[in-house]
Amino acid sequence: MTKYKAIVEYNGGPYAGWQLQEGHLTVQGVIEAAIEKFCGEPAIVRAAGRTDSGVHALGQVIDFTIDKEVKLDAVRDGVNYHLKPNPVALVTVEEVDEDFSARFDATERHYLYRILDRRAPPTVTRGLVTHITKALDVEAMHHAAQALVGNHDFTTFRSSSCQSKSPVKTVNRISVSRVGDEVHINVSARSFLHNQVRSFAGTLLKVGEGKWSRRDVEQALKAKDRTACGPTAPPEGLYLVRVDYGSED
Repeated sequence: MTKYKAIVEYNGGPYAGWQLQEGHLTVQGVIEAAIEKFCGEPAIVRAAGRTDSGVHALGQVIDFTIDKEVKLDAVRDGVNYHLKPNPVALVTVEEVDEDFSARFDATERHYLYRILDRRAPPTVTRGLVTHITKALDVEAMHHAAQALVGNHDFTTFRSSSCQSKSPVKTVNRISVSRVGDEVHINVSARSFLHNQVRSFAGTLLKVGEGKWSRRDVEQALKAKDRTACGPTAPPEGLYLVRVDYGSED
């Protein structure tokens, strides 16, 4: 038996999220089906993070074990062949130790939230960005975002359906910057609460629109109350960009 680690890219638009759900199309489901078609045996695929419906990934990490012994390129190409026409692809595949865990061995996860702030709607990037017709104050957003960095009780920014045992998390970095016609919010932490990044994005959008200040963000955080949060931003702007595994990254 051989255990593999793969970096996966996908457009989350067609899927009801990462995790298997009976009666629904999911990213995990189509990957497991493709692996079984490739090697003729079922495989359980585990991911570094469970993305929600409509959320994308540029660098999701998975692990899976199969009996069939094949070259790494053959695993990547064979599974990708059977993934067609799904917008899901194994970008790289490598062999790892049996005790490797894509989820539990991760030391940091990096998310990106993309906002297109222009009058004209998106065309090429439709479904891949969140569209705002008003120009945002990026400097104010970045300044306010720093209030969310560090170890905090993030109850305010936690989904009511979050299954994490504790609302306390450590956010290592948040930056807000302009990239062409887009505003990018980058957030890094070892782990996240359910809807935490989208809640951050929705709150920072209020700052960018001039409706909130950094002080409002600080007060929302201190409230430890979900009703104090800004709206949860739409899923189409969110990407799991990269997952780190210690010094090797």
